[in-house]
Amino acid sequence: MPFTPELVAELNTLVHFDLDSTQQGIKIHSTADPAIIAATRRLHAKGLLTQVDGGYLTSLGRDAVEHARAALTILSSQPGH
Repeated sequence: MPFTPELVAELNTLVHFDLDSTQQGIKIHSTADPAIIAATRRLHAKGLLTQVDGGYLTSLGRDAVEHARAALTILSSQPGH
C-alpha cells in the first residue's frame, strides 16, 4: 500500500508532537491548511489524538509518532552513513 497524500499529511501532523512531554499538545486552528485540518480529524477518528482539532496524543498516537519519527530518520539518512 503506497503512501497517499492523506497519509503523508497525517504523518506530518504527528511529527509535530513533542514526545518529551505528555502535557504538551497541539491546536489546529480553523485557518490552518484544509489538508492539515482534515488530517487532524482523521487522526482523532483513528484514536491517535484526544481532540478533533488536535489536543494530546493517546497512547496509540505516541506509538505512531515514535514509528513515524523512526521511519523519517531512516529515510532521511544519507547512503553509507
